[in-house]
Amino acid sequence: MAEEYVLELEHLRKEYPNSVVLKDFSVRLKKGEILGLVGENGAGKSTLVKCCSGAINATSGIIRINGKECSELTPKKASALGISVIYQEFTNVPELSVVENVFLGHPIRKGPLIDRQAMVREVREIFDWLKVDIDPNEQLKNLSVGFQPMVEIAKAIRQNTQILFMDEPSAPLTNNEVDNLFRIVRLLQEKGITIIYITHRLKEILQLTDRIAVLRDGYQIDTLQTSETSIPQLIRLMVGREMNQTYPLRSSCVAYDRPVLELEHLTGNGDRDISLTLHAGEVLGIGGLVGSGRTELLQMLFGAKSKESGRILLNGSEIAPKSPKEAIRLGIAFVPEDRKRYGALMHRPIRDNINMSVYRRISRLGVIRAGTEQSNAEKYREELKIRCRSVLREVGSMSGGNQQKVILGKWLAADSQVFLLDEPTRGIDVGAKYEIYKLINALVEQGKSVLMVSSEMEELMGMSDRIIVLSEHRISGTLERAEFDADRIMSYASGITEYREEIR
Repeated sequence: MAEEYVLELEHLRKEYPNSVVLKDFSVRLKKGEILGLVGENGAGKSTLVKCCSGAINATSGIIRINGKECSELTPKKASALGISVIYQEFTNVPELSVVENVFLGHPIRKGPLIDRQAMVREVREIFDWLKVDIDPNEQLKNLSVGFQPMVEIAKAIRQNTQILFMDEPSAPLTNNEVDNLFRIVRLLQEKGITIIYITHRLKEILQLTDRIAVLRDGYQIDTLQTSETSIPQLIRLMVGREMNQTYPLRSSCVAYDRPVLELEHLTGNGDRDISLTLHAGEVLGIGGLVGSGRTELLQMLFGAKSKESGRILLNGSEIAPKSPKEAIRLGIAFVPEDRKRYGALMHRPIRDNINMSVYRRISRLGVIRAGTEQSNAEKYREELKIRCRSVLREVGSMSGGNQQKVILGKWLAADSQVFLLDEPTRGIDVGAKYEIYKLINALVEQGKSVLMVSSEMEELMGMSDRIIVLSEHRISGTLERAEFDADRIMSYASGITEYREEIR
């Protein structure tokens, strides 16, 4: 009977004047059930969440909550009905305290005054139940990334949430932080909260959910019992084709015997005594835990931060880039972890982003040659298979995978030789990841060099020719491909420099 279901969606459809983004989605969820929602970027997942949370209204279809049909939902109505959303890009205010974020817009009052003591007491009770050590009075910006989703979860609990949508909550987290998140999700499940969990990390979906709904191009392809499916089956349903290899083979192998980038006892930006060699045609992976100094190293090499001592050699000549502009001139490219803040101008079109690094070259007497600007953008749209109708489309309106392609296109247009990639596939679906991997392979097949930071162990081992591991801002281990081993990498990342088989 309908009453046993907390959430019922029947034939939900959302269309805009020029496109249909959600075509026919139906599901029924019971109290305490965890549904995984997977699909490539642009498959319709975000649209579904927005329809259920009142951010937008479905064009047709029915939404029932606890057996009651709900039409023309608004965010306020959805919240009152017990629906909450934890977005990938957290909506908290960094400058406010934890308790102020949890009660934002809904403070406890004692008469006309806000009762801060009561709010602090309630937040402490929630954190005690979650078994997380967070000071309610601490400014949010002082918390580690791993605690950010806990504040969002505390907010949802305080609002008596019955149905919780979690959109890529683990994307910025380390493995240990993900384990803690899973523990808390199961606590929420025991409390009777129904959860719709969205992630591109398919292993998480198999570990955490009861059922999995697969979307592709707006269609609900299937809804499966988690215990009866597998990662290859999910990938096939998501992308509509077999993917026999997670990491594509290179069509040719460049003998990387020529050093391109050499670091000699480099110190600065928190890192200490870093020495390494990156060769032409090589992917050198950088492993380590969050805070180990991986991003800090790339920032130094790109001139965003200054070195204190040591030497950087590029093709045998010493360099010391004082700014990104100087690094770009030297042929160094940087694809940052946070592409939306630092990688691209999201409010500008593809054309502007791809040409950003070469405007001086394609200008005459200070005037941009419009024909060259357009043809340049069209060239890389085609080469990189950027999915769009026009290079005038704003980058911010595109999927994560296509955004990453635009950023790579910018550096290809600049004819960069050394590519610094910081978490190049974070927040990108499995099909788009495969395309990014092929682009990385194409770079090294052309003799270019790649220094790649990745927190995904399989990606690190699958794409790298060699791996260096950082721990506490120092190199703790170096592995050749034949030595790749997840346990060994984690040992080095934990600061255990003398790895032995009996540790395993």
